[in-house]
Order: sequence, then structure tokens, then C-alpha cells
Amino acid sequence: MPGYSTNEWMKLIKTEPIDVEICDVTLRDGEQTPGVSFTKEEKMDIARTLDEIGVEIIEAGFPITSNGEKESVKAVCNMGLNAKISCLARAIKPDIDAVIDCGADMVGIFIGTSDLHLTYKHKKTQEEAIECMVTATEYAKKHGLIVRFAAEDSTRTGPDFLKRFYQAGEACGADYVNIADTVGIMTPSTMKYLVGEVRHMVNIPVCVHCHDDLGLAVANTMAAAEAGAKQLHTCVNGIGERAGNASLEEVLMGLKIHYGVDRYDTSLLKGLSEMVIKYSGIPVARNKAVVGQNAFAHESGIHIAALLENDRTYELFSPEIVGGNREFILGKHSGSKALCYMARQMGITLSKAETDIVLEEIKRMSESKRSLRREELAELITLLLSKESASTTQA
Repeated sequence: MPGYSTNEWMKLIKTEPIDVEICDVTLRDGEQTPGVSFTKEEKMDIARTLDEIGVEIIEAGFPITSNGEKESVKAVCNMGLNAKISCLARAIKPDIDAVIDCGADMVGIFIGTSDLHLTYKHKKTQEEAIECMVTATEYAKKHGLIVRFAAEDSTRTGPDFLKRFYQAGEACGADYVNIADTVGIMTPSTMKYLVGEVRHMVNIPVCVHCHDDLGLAVANTMAAAEAGAKQLHTCVNGIGERAGNASLEEVLMGLKIHYGVDRYDTSLLKGLSEMVIKYSGIPVARNKAVVGQNAFAHESGIHIAALLENDRTYELFSPEIVGGNREFILGKHSGSKALCYMARQMGITLSKAETDIVLEEIKRMSESKRSLRREELAELITLLLSKESASTTQA
């Protein structure tokens, strides 16, 4: 029976109940990965699967960037999905008009708020940045859009200005304020602190958008959820600018295991991962959490023997929960139980002597960095036992 372990230590930590929604940004930030460009049909396929999983908000793109992008976003908006469709826009009227033309439900309006961005990118003062954002937000609200008031590079922005910025957003009618860890500088402890501080600054929901420059995007997203962030941004397979974004599959499984958020159909995650690999051309590491080729692959004889008794011994959750499969691999660390089990799965029963012969060859092969997967085992057994039979006959 597919199952998973829960983190019992969570009961000892006093946290507020988790109340979150997922905004997946694969079709926008994921497509900003160097070399990635989704076709309209590919965007629609990914959006459809995200919707089937139960993702509440899908960021379909940045429609001002090109006519092709605008047409793709419009197609996603017209799919009739349960998820709300969001788009990105700078704090300027043409960007917001493009979002309105697409028929989106939500817009993420952004401007850089750090001294670095204000000085070198926007060449604006803090007050000018706030004025741009307020004007853009009021315009978007007038046209019926849900507005996410986003401070790009929030995590390198001084706290006093960040407070004035977010409070201006709330005052002009924004529905959310957004914390963007644009260069992945945060740690879980600092992200938890920042979300708590922002929640005291405003009375509207907080979003977090975490980048993975130091490999902490998922951990920071989890910490934000624990601190009361409402909207969590993710990308399938963790793709995105530079080192990528918080991985959808890891965030969803983290929410399930740590916080009991069980409303998403995680059985579609492996298939969605493979779809995004195909469409983006970007493979995932073999040892990638949740969806990597080795996520449920086992070679150690000790581990496999225990797994055959109870799969929770060496798996946090059953592969079926994410649409994956368990795989036993024979190699240097394998034992007789694993070999006999895999042989029986193919209708082959080995004697003790035959097991020893086959296992010895498997370990010899491993010395040249060669492991054996299930589909190769029958061929090896047949070859070795036929040689052994011929040798015995000649003797």
C-alpha cells in the first residue's frame, strides 16, 4: 500500500497552521532559463497538468515580451482551467495592457527595490519607485486584475524602505505583497524572520519567490510557509534563471510530509517532470529529489533486504505517490536476497550455488564501474548458468 512517513518532530514545534497556495512559474521564470523556449502547445500541455495536480495559480508568461509570447499566454488564459492565470508586468501601462488583453486573472507587478536595482537598473529614487508601483497597481485594479505587489530583490532591500514600499502597496489596493529572493541570498532562518516582519507590516497575504543560487530555494520556501506566507512560487524540476527556482515537486512533497497539506495530486509529478525535461531540453540530475532516476533506486544488499520487509525502512514515501517506480540495481553492494528477488520477478529460481556464481560475476563487473539493471539480469543468468552447465558436462 503506497504511503509515506510524517515528520513527528513537527509536533514539538509551535507553528501556525499552514495555509498556502501554489503559484507555479514554470511557464514564465522557468522559460527564462537560458536556451529554453516553450511553444504555445507545450505551454498548454504543462498548464493542463499543473491544473490537474491542483496548483491554484499558473503564471503563464510575460506577454509584453513578444507577439508570440502574448499569443501563448492568451491561449493558456482561454483553456478554462480551474487555476487562476497570472502574468508578469513591469510597473508601466503597456505591460499591464498586454496582461489585460490576454484575459488573465492576476498580474505580478514588479520593480527593483534594492539600492543596486534602483541605482543601476531603474535610475530612480525610492519615492519614484513607489509612485510607479502605486500608479500601475491602481490602473490594474481598475481593470479588474488581482494584483501582486512585488519588490524585486526584496532580500537585499533595507527594512525601512521595504516597509514603506509594502504599506504603499496595501494602501493602493494590492491583493498580495511579494518577497522576491532574486539572487538566492536568504537562509531558512532569515526568510522565516523576514516573512514574520512583513506580516506585521501589512494585513494582506505575503508571497515568496525563492531562487536557488545557494541551493536553499526549497528550504527557504518551506520556512516562509511556516512563518505564514500564503503564496509559494515554484518551477517544475527547479528550472529557472541561473541556478533555478524552488522545485514544485519538492515543495509539494514537503508540504505533504511536514505540514499535512494533502490536496495536490502528486501522482502526476513524475510525468510532469518528464514532460518539462522533454520540452525544455534540460535533464534533471540522477539523484534529484522526488523525480530523479535514482530517487527510488537501491543497490545496497542491506537496504534491499529491509525494503523487501517494509518499504518505509529506506524510503520516505512510496514511489507511486509521485508516479514513480522502485528499482533494485545489482552491483558492488548487492546481496543474495536482492538477486534472488529480482530473479523471481522474472520467473527464475536460483539455487544457492547458482546465486553464488551470479553474484560473484556481478561484483566482478562492478569493479569496472558497471552496475546491472533488471532488464540485463536474465541475459546474464542465462549466460553464466549455460557456461557452468557446459563446464560440468565436460568434466
